[in-house]
Amino acid sequence: MGVQIKTNNRFGGRSSSKSPNVYLNFLIKIYRFLAKKNNSRFNQVILKRLLMSRKNQASISLSGIVRYGMKEKKKIIVIVGKVLNDERISIVPQLSLCALKISESAKQRIIEAGGNIFTFDKFAMKFPTGKNSVLLRGSKICTKKIKRQKKK
Repeated sequence: MGVQIKTNNRFGGRSSSKSPNVYLNFLIKIYRFLAKKNNSRFNQVILKRLLMSRKNQASISLSGIVRYGMKEKKKIIVIVGKVLNDERISIVPQLSLCALKISESAKQRIIEAGGNIFTFDKFAMKFPTGKNSVLLRGSKICTKKIKRQKKK
């Protein structure tokens, strides 16, 4: 039996990113500041998801966003991960979206429908407490990496 080591980390996960990506490290600094200054659980969750490895940042397709976007028309949909195009849907409604990465075809379809796309730094400036926004994430089980691991 081993001894369980207690960590002083509030989130119980990573405290810094291992990525050399400058933009991601900049976002982590912004949301770490916002999580301390605003008593908003929203910013703490975004910070936690930004610190996740890429394997745990599951992508979501445009059809999943549209399915949820029909229910919440006035809210901004926030995704810490990739947004991919889905050609199975023919009509994309007017959406406001904030995501870490968006494929070119999905971006084009959202803008043609009259939607807005925010980056996380612009979103933090406009909505520092995360008011009028909804956090979504894709299914981690459906990623190709996890499916390959299951086959072994």
